[in-house]
Amino acid sequence: MRRFEFVQGTSAKFWMADVNDRTFIVVYGRIGSAGQRKEKAFPTPEAATRELEKKVAEKLREGYQEVAAASGAPAGGAPAPAAEEAAPTPPKLDLPPRVRPGEATEAKRKAAVHALSALAAARGRRSWALGRAVRRARRALSALGGLDPATDAALSAAVDALMARVVAPSAPDRLPLVRAIELLSELDAAAFARAVRETWKAPPAASPAAGALALLRRQLEELGDPELGLRVGALLVDRPHHGAMSTEAGWALRWKALSPHLEAHLARSGRSLTDYLARIDAGGDPHVAQRIARMCAA
Repeated sequence: MRRFEFVQGTSAKFWMADVNDRTFIVVYGRIGSAGQRKEKAFPTPEAATRELEKKVAEKLREGYQEVAAASGAPAGGAPAPAAEEAAPTPPKLDLPPRVRPGEATEAKRKAAVHALSALAAARGRRSWALGRAVRRARRALSALGGLDPATDAALSAAVDALMARVVAPSAPDRLPLVRAIELLSELDAAAFARAVRETWKAPPAASPAAGALALLRRQLEELGDPELGLRVGALLVDRPHHGAMSTEAGWALRWKALSPHLEAHLARSGRSLTDYLARIDAGGDPHVAQRIARMCAA
């Protein structure tokens, strides 16, 4: 059967169609589900084929993309096995924008470095002062339009120095992980991947963030996509009442927007969202366990 998919916004749907003699066969539904099957008999095989061509043209106009062409339905009109319908090379997910587009001018880069340096100087201060410094740094980073800090030596050094503070041995020197994720969420996902794989690779056993960092590393490797790893990881380690990213209503909206894309990504490798969530190990962290439960319930 020919398979078409539509992944955009909160939609993640598939549509498959084939002709078996005089019968036009359609299977459709949410990506990751078995879908619904419908059959319609026509007077001749030619008429059934014309209906197939007509419906395919309609789906293409609606924005569906063809992702596979299996050998067709076996005798009796049953759908072809799922393994035959899987696309050999999954297309890149069209995720909704995470950062606003912008030009990373020299002045904006210098402003971002200055804001990150001011945040680094906020160590040991009260939480309100740290929160204010983080908000200023986020505004400065957001003006860069999702820049990869590795493209600017001064910015890269400033970001790396702050990420290293997540696993600092002294409590007054530490930067809370949730704050670090807020900063990384304003940059290219490559910065998050480097922090997880390099800067946070071997945190001290006594580090309060050790369990969460291991969780981020597992999700990044399992998903195989830095952008998805960042978005899923940010939702999992988010904490109530920690900055603008952590309002409960905002968290729910972010998960609602991301879940169909995550489901589509998993389905292309033969996995389901339900199974993926069930396999996430909260590591005894009640906050992470609560987030997983909310993801499952949504």
